[in-house]
Amino acid sequence: MRLGYVGLGMMGGAIARRLLSDHKLRVFDLKPAAMEPFAQAGAIVTQSPAALAAECDLVLTCLPTSAEVRQAIFAADGLGQGLAKGGVIVDMTTGDPLATRAMAAELAASGRDLIDAPISGGPAGAAAGTLAIMVGAPKPIFERCLPALRAISPNVFHCGEVGAGHTMKLVNNVVAATTRQVTFEALALGVKNGLDFATCVEVLSKGSGCNYTLTNTMPLFMKDPSRLSFTMALMLKDVRLATQLARDTGVPMPMCGLAHETLLAGVASEGPGVDNMRLLKRYERAAGVRIVNDARW
Repeated sequence: MRLGYVGLGMMGGAIARRLLSDHKLRVFDLKPAAMEPFAQAGAIVTQSPAALAAECDLVLTCLPTSAEVRQAIFAADGLGQGLAKGGVIVDMTTGDPLATRAMAAELAASGRDLIDAPISGGPAGAAAGTLAIMVGAPKPIFERCLPALRAISPNVFHCGEVGAGHTMKLVNNVVAATTRQVTFEALALGVKNGLDFATCVEVLSKGSGCNYTLTNTMPLFMKDPSRLSFTMALMLKDVRLATQLARDTGVPMPMCGLAHETLLAGVASEGPGVDNMRLLKRYERAAGVRIVNDARW
């Protein structure tokens, strides 16, 4: 199967590098500089999504939002212009399930397929091959794409029809965002009352309060608080999509709604492009305590 990858940002780039280790791969990104390392590693750089799709049976995308996915597919030089009938687009963006279903219906009318396969686990998980891949697709198309997805990670889950993968990812990310904020709040409490930050993280990681922020994110953060892995704006986008889906389908989510408002305030005060761990600054200020004693923080 001839593979292509569109979107070579932090996550897309990490996934494309993993695919490139075992597959011939065509790549495209709006930023030419992002494609240079892939060209040096043996990937075939293309001049447009249409040119890439014309030489591929399966194209994977990882872009900021569903709006960029629509542009990549339906623009004058988009994937839809180059992909042959029977071709498949696998969208790994954390996107809007409703937008994905609408795009899939448009493509299906011309004999091409779009499925969703968002991922969780960060760039480190992509490099290690441990990502969780959540797929929304008809079963026959899922089976067709499975070898390519398993080249990225063995943790591939068929969640249902088109849109189900994005729904599962929103469920995952709204849990991650909300538990992260509760963790920050509790760390402020502990440090304000005399506990050591590192000790709090270590003990919580072994107790019933354990969560992904403590076991996976905090160790990397404590080594380098200035690192960027996932921007606050992207986390806000994911939580916004989840809470919007909840409103649209009549699901009360008061705790996650509060997490959305806190992220909204965090983006306003800290900036959209900072890492989402920067939200911890708001809890430091609110509690009147310095939680992280590091010059880079």
